[in-house]
Formats: sequence, C-alpha cells, structure tokens
Amino acid sequence: MKTPFHTDHHPEIGVVEALRPGLQVVTAPNAGPMTFTGTRSYLLGDREVAVIDPGPKDAAHLAALERALEGRRLGHIIVTHAHIDHSPLAAVLSARTGAPVYGFGPANAGRSKVMERLAAAAPLGGGEGIDADFTPDITVPDGGLIRGEGWTLEAIHTPGHLSNHLCFAWQGQGALFSGDHVMGWASTLVSPPDGDLTAFMASLRKLQRRPEDTYYCGHGAVLEGAHDMLDYLLAHRLEREGQIRAALARAPQTVAGLTQQMYRDVDPRLHGAAARNVLAHLVDLYERGIVAPLGDFSATARFRLT
Repeated sequence: MKTPFHTDHHPEIGVVEALRPGLQVVTAPNAGPMTFTGTRSYLLGDREVAVIDPGPKDAAHLAALERALEGRRLGHIIVTHAHIDHSPLAAVLSARTGAPVYGFGPANAGRSKVMERLAAAAPLGGGEGIDADFTPDITVPDGGLIRGEGWTLEAIHTPGHLSNHLCFAWQGQGALFSGDHVMGWASTLVSPPDGDLTAFMASLRKLQRRPEDTYYCGHGAVLEGAHDMLDYLLAHRLEREGQIRAALARAPQTVAGLTQQMYRDVDPRLHGAAARNVLAHLVDLYERGIVAPLGDFSATARFRLT
C-alpha cells in the first residue's frame, strides 16, 4: 500500500510561523525518530491567546513561546495528551502566567476496562514517554467547549495513542488540532496498555464522521485532505492485522518474530515502536477471540490463531 505521508518539512526551530489569521506555531527543539521535526506548539488567537500543546520542559522552547506571546495575554493552556513531548511545559507556563491548563485528565484517564485488566494481570511493558505528573486544572469532557476571544474549540475524546488524548475542532474554520492521533508524516504509535488499538480504530472512525478536513498535527506540516489520511490509516491497520493473521496461520509467533517479518523495510531505530504496534494488534485480536497466547498473556508470549 502506497503511503500518503509527506516528510519534506523544515521548520525554523524556535521561530514563530504564521499559518492563517489567528493561528501561529512554534516548533520545539526536540526532533527525533519519534518526534519528526519537533513538537508543534500552536498559538490560537490575537490579543488573548491559547497555547495548544506547550511541549517538552525545555528552556529554549519556553523562551521561544514567551517571545511569540510578547504583548499578548495567555488565557488558556490546552493539552491534547500527557506525553513528555507535549504536556510538561504546561505547568511551567501556568505558573509564570496564571493561565489554567485544560485537558481530559491525567495520563491514564479514559483507559478502557480491557486495558486496566491486562495492565493489572499481564506484563505488557509500555509507558514510553508518559508524563505521569500531568493533571489539568480544568478537565474537558468529550464534546466540551473551550471559548476564548474570537475562537471556540470543541473537545473530541480520541483515545488510542493515549487514553487521555483529545483532538480539538476549531469551530467555524473547518480545521482540527489532531495532536498525535493523526499526523501527515507517519502513522501513530499505539503502545499498550496506555495505547489501545481497538480505541484507536474507533477514534479514527469518529473523526471520519466529522466535517473538518484540515488538521494541525502535533508533529509535521499542516495536513490538508485529512479524510484521505483517515481512510489510509484505517486500511493500513487492517493490512497489518492481515499480515499478523497470515503469519500466525503458518506457525505460532512472538511479537519480536512478527516485527522482524513485517517491518523488514523500516529503519531499525523504529523497530521498538513497531513491536509495540504489533502487540497492540495482538491485544485487539485476543479480545476479539481471534488469537490466543501459548500460556499466559504477556508481551513476550508466543501467539497462535484460535
């Protein structure tokens, strides 16, 4: 399957970039295999501004955001999800400005009963990049509205990448802040128990039913034609599921064995993340009664088709 990803993205780190009237972005200096060119911190509004995803706890990025805000009041700090490349600077900005922090809840808020059960009973690993200290001042439910001067955001609970993940629809603009749920440069890591593939697929379908077609992503360039990407991501995950089922039809396999077979053409630096995605598929298939472990369920078990 041909990927629609666009990786030609070269933002000037720490410099405010105008995207459209009332919206700017500053890219953090945390580029890497999992963060692409760096976390994108959005500034929404003119005189009174909201910062969406303030980013990692980094002094240079804090200074860049303060330069971008100069002469304007920070009224809202909005967090899509509690990963260390998105949320830690929220508390710092709040302490310096008095602006409240908005989010769905702590990092494990919204975790499914299935994942709670597996996390308690099975050694799943995971926990990569979790900001365990994150707690918003104001919790925002699915469908909740956040209003500022000249803008309104609708919160959309989109668990999958992380259980407390929110996207935010910019009302009247045909646009959505998609965090890490949908990005234009790569597919999203889903790492159990904080990541949940069943929830991820449901969240993609939830966004398909919405009208917004321009996404401002947590990493990478603006995504135009976002519904095409939603279609691709759903088809891609179903293709991966088919590969797993075909491999297990030949013989029982471990996560590591499946990863080696399925990701031969992927940069080896990303194989750790790929293995977490494979495990997420196996959890989903296990809950649907399609696969079973040989012995107890764990991240290192061998799995077979039922």
